[in-house]
Amino acid sequence: MARTPSTMLALGTSAPDFSLPEPATGKTVALKDFQGKPLLVAFICNHCPYVLHIQTAFARLAEEYQAKGVAIVAINANDVANYPDDSPENMVQQVNDVPYTFPYLFDESQQIAKAYQAACTPDFFVFDVEHKLYYRGQFDDSRPRNDEPVTGQDMRDALDSLLVGMAAPENQLASLGCNIKWKAGNEPGYFG
Repeated sequence: MARTPSTMLALGTSAPDFSLPEPATGKTVALKDFQGKPLLVAFICNHCPYVLHIQTAFARLAEEYQAKGVAIVAINANDVANYPDDSPENMVQQVNDVPYTFPYLFDESQQIAKAYQAACTPDFFVFDVEHKLYYRGQFDDSRPRNDEPVTGQDMRDALDSLLVGMAAPENQLASLGCNIKWKAGNEPGYFG
């Protein structure tokens, strides 16, 4: 279980555009679908122990904050040829099993993950109503094999601050997780 930190994309960065398939519905979901709403973009997958560790709490948090007007979308960018557990078919199963109340999208080309500078699963990006980056970092202090409870406290604090119009939290700690499973020759910075 390699621990890879998020890259900590610069605050204020505009949300990179996306238009990706949602395996569970067969629909295409795009950034423009969330216009005028704060947006949480999470890079996750089906098999990562770090994602599995928080998935139930993340699903509960998502449902709670969707009711408060926050749009939420998750994206799986892993190489499914080498990691078949992350296939679109298994994504559908994951949506039903957890369950997720938000779109779970498949970034087969990995271009969206690159645009967001996503590095790990889970990797979280919170954008304000103008889709400027407000928070990027950890869900909370809990990790597989530590004794910290899974609370989502860092994410809750960021979302609560955003919803009441406060400045972005100063203390933003990098998310840690498994590295995104890049296709050979597709790794960020690889020029082949």
